[in-house]
Amino acid sequence: MTITNGELADLGSPEIPAQRPSLVERPTPGPKRVLLAAPRGYCAGVDRAVVAVEKALENYGAPVYVRKQIVHNIHVVRTLEKAGAIFVDDVAEVPEGARVVFSAHGVSPAVEEGAAARGLETIDATCPLVTKVHREATRFAKQDYQILLIGHAGHEEVEGTMGHAPDRTILVNGPQEADTIEVADPEKLVWLSQTTLSVDETMETVRRLRARFPHLQDPPSDDICYATQNRQVAIKKVAAQAELVIVVGSANSSNTMRLVDVALENGAKAAYRVDYAHEIQQEWLDGVCTIGVTSGASVPEVLVRSVMDALAEAGYRDVSEVVTAEEDLVFSLPKELRTDPTGQRDSRALGGRVRG
Repeated sequence: MTITNGELADLGSPEIPAQRPSLVERPTPGPKRVLLAAPRGYCAGVDRAVVAVEKALENYGAPVYVRKQIVHNIHVVRTLEKAGAIFVDDVAEVPEGARVVFSAHGVSPAVEEGAAARGLETIDATCPLVTKVHREATRFAKQDYQILLIGHAGHEEVEGTMGHAPDRTILVNGPQEADTIEVADPEKLVWLSQTTLSVDETMETVRRLRARFPHLQDPPSDDICYATQNRQVAIKKVAAQAELVIVVGSANSSNTMRLVDVALENGAKAAYRVDYAHEIQQEWLDGVCTIGVTSGASVPEVLVRSVMDALAEAGYRDVSEVVTAEEDLVFSLPKELRTDPTGQRDSRALGGRVRG
């Protein structure tokens, strides 16, 4: 499977190996330690979306169809596939009258119309923070604003947002494009953004846009997800003290890839992304005393624990958690899933669960 996220990423079918090669404990110039970033891993929107698929399978039985990856993590997708979820690229692939879940990244009105035309029963697992951006796009378009959407071409979230105001939206793929785009009315502009971007890069893009278009308006509230921001703040603090940073997450996860960038920009001599612990290369550890570890917002904690176990084998047993924020936000499940098969209110209705 290939998913576009600014560039193509070949996901393949990685699985946790039954036995992974052990890392070797080698001497280093000083004491070995791990700085574990917090917050990390699942955000409220991801938790809601994953539990939505699990709950749909419990309530209705397999198969349950899911348009696109429910979240951008290959381990989560493979796990749900084994439970009976079927992932498709387009609602046209779903049998007429079947049930389909829309992913956390959201969909355009055209996708909703396509599902309705096939008589599909839909469950909308769009992250509420993405839905907020959709509503902003619709409102500004009705007010005849030109919308400058900062985001990555081809990302599902961007496609969904642009679909809510296709005739009024221009995609800005980063600071360089901010210097070249043209607009019809420079006095009636507003910018919105993909929720999973680098905060620093987005603000640089806005700065360049405003230098060209002084009347550019800000969105009514911050579009970049709180979880994306919190994970970037945490890895900045960790990277300033670490020679190596390991980011757990999939290649098509925008927020995961931004964590790698942010680590390198804030002091880490090296930073690598892995889906699983067995992908850690022995040579990455050579001469390294301090390793930072974090994970993207769609990564279950079990994968982080596996990485920590692997590093412990190599002598990195002194672990300190670097906490920069506490997160307690939860989102209600989609309305179709707030009761169990008997009609009783489900205990997870108001926020899924804390995931290990």
